[in-house]
Amino acid sequence: MSANDRFKQKYTDLFGASLALSAVAMFLLFAYFPQITSADVSFSVDELQTVDLPPEVDIPPPPEAITRPATPVIGSADISDEITIPSTTFESNPVNDLPPPPTTGGAQMEEDIGKAPVFTPMTVRPRLVNIPEIQAALERNYPSLLRDAGIGGSVLVWFFIDEEGRVLNTDLRESSGYQAMDAAALKIAPMMRFTPAMNRDRKVKVWVSLPITFSTKG
Repeated sequence: MSANDRFKQKYTDLFGASLALSAVAMFLLFAYFPQITSADVSFSVDELQTVDLPPEVDIPPPPEAITRPATPVIGSADISDEITIPSTTFESNPVNDLPPPPTTGGAQMEEDIGKAPVFTPMTVRPRLVNIPEIQAALERNYPSLLRDAGIGGSVLVWFFIDEEGRVLNTDLRESSGYQAMDAAALKIAPMMRFTPAMNRDRKVKVWVSLPITFSTKG
């Protein structure tokens, strides 16, 4: 017997034995394990909540087309040639029959101007004339505490000056920062004398602002 024949015979025997073992294994499986169960893998789902839809929005209709304005038409008026303006002459209107000119209230206006600083027109500004007298007044009225401490300053003062150059009213425009120095400046201001202010060829009352300076340096 050749080797090939022996292999074939051996294969046949092994195949038969395998079938027998398989049959026995299947019998034992069904005999001892008749039912096979698996784990519970089910799951539950919560009830879904419904969402209310928003109300529908009413879309307004499109606006009506705007009508174009009508083309303007230049009107014409018939004016009679007989309508004229009568001529005016001094013979028909004598000077004696004319109404008096309106009053300007000059005195009242000047009184109102002098109450508070306002703009007053002028062509020539007033000029201080009594400088030596004012310098002496500055030395006398210089606050001693500020002078001894070497503190100086400048006070800007409003002056209301009449047609003769006299000071009728004063007002503090800008403080020096020291109350005693401001009070001294307002005390000296009425002592000043000026040349009259001019508006063209006429003397006028005016408001002007001038500094009064206190200094320890002379």
